[in-house]
Amino acid sequence: MKSVGEICSDLIRFDTSNPGSGERPAAEYVATLLADAGLEPVVFESAPKRTTVVARIDGDSRDALLVHGHLDVVPADPAEWRMHPFSGEIVDGCVYGRGAVDMKGSCAMTLSAVLGMAARGLRPKRDLVLAFLADEEATGDYGSRHAFTEHRELFDGVTEAISESGGFSVAAGDHRVYPIAVGERGTAWMKLTAHGVAGHGSRPAVDNPVATLVHALSRVAAHQWPVRLTPSVSALLQSLSEITGQPIDLDRLDEEATRLGALGHLFRAQIRNSANPTMLDAGYKVNVVPSTAHAHVDGRYLPGLQEEFLATMDDLLGPKITREFVNLEDAPDAPYPSSFFDSLAGSLVAEDPLARPVPYVMSGGTDAKSFATIGIKGYGFAPLMLRPDLDYFGMFHGKDERVPVEGLEFGTRVLTRLLT
Repeated sequence: MKSVGEICSDLIRFDTSNPGSGERPAAEYVATLLADAGLEPVVFESAPKRTTVVARIDGDSRDALLVHGHLDVVPADPAEWRMHPFSGEIVDGCVYGRGAVDMKGSCAMTLSAVLGMAARGLRPKRDLVLAFLADEEATGDYGSRHAFTEHRELFDGVTEAISESGGFSVAAGDHRVYPIAVGERGTAWMKLTAHGVAGHGSRPAVDNPVATLVHALSRVAAHQWPVRLTPSVSALLQSLSEITGQPIDLDRLDEEATRLGALGHLFRAQIRNSANPTMLDAGYKVNVVPSTAHAHVDGRYLPGLQEEFLATMDDLLGPKITREFVNLEDAPDAPYPSSFFDSLAGSLVAEDPLARPVPYVMSGGTDAKSFATIGIKGYGFAPLMLRPDLDYFGMFHGKDERVPVEGLEFGTRVLTRLLT
């Protein structure tokens, strides 16, 4: 049986950049491994080569758990990397390559745990649904959204799910903090349009849409969003105060995030809504004032704050800017405290006595948003024990993305314990 490091390397060698040529080769590899373990994977496409794999394992309880991951990755420029981003090389104990953290390493841990269970004849304590999805790095239209709308029966009986961006270690003195995600900020990707009057660039503009749009974007970029502490973030701050032995000043959270270093990254972006201008498109000739100008904004909002976020955006943009959604997804919020959270935490502590699991809200988003629409409560739990000097958050979409082999082996043991 292949090791988890080898499976991770194999998956990285499939260039599944999104946009790109699709996930098909990686999906076929996954399906083959699952079939060799005696499972009957279902392979389907939402479009040519946009491929998803789903398999089910019967357990002792019909109350099913979904373990999902995505096979696509963001593009990578080989010129910026120490090793080729699709080489999957193992150097200095780490697997290098695009997707090592986000999230082919996590998919490898799931596969390794399931293959190990099959080889040892271990039966899961509840039904398991495994989903290896396309298109998470875009909108999920070709992946998770297609899966639950066109193949809903594959997810029958699922009540909870685990996936990426949680369960990783953060060094904290004599302890290791393991944030387990119990929610995500919602997504509001918007296309903005300013309309005006076309004219010659040498004459005074009557109504220049480029200027109108730039002024609006400046207001958005300069806006200081107010702190809004959700119950889960409040619970995280309380836990971090107890672990560090120093109370966190709730009136100075930005400064406290800086003071706490890596631990501060767990709440720095999760204490408020945000909106970042990311794309601009206007004009076609230097001496022509165009009649329209466009921009895109990446908006994120905390659970329960969509209405407040959109109202603030409309005030900032002003009446001359229209907006339309490129992608709008609600902010999922899983139960905490809960017996399932306790099970996740217990599996970590059993493998690492120094573990201090804490609740956590993701600043970005995952496929959990899609599955939340059909009532599945999603938790971020892809366990990794990391070296203190490895910048976990910096690995996401960054150059020289890598994951320690020992960390993958640890995660496989944790997942095996959780599932059995």
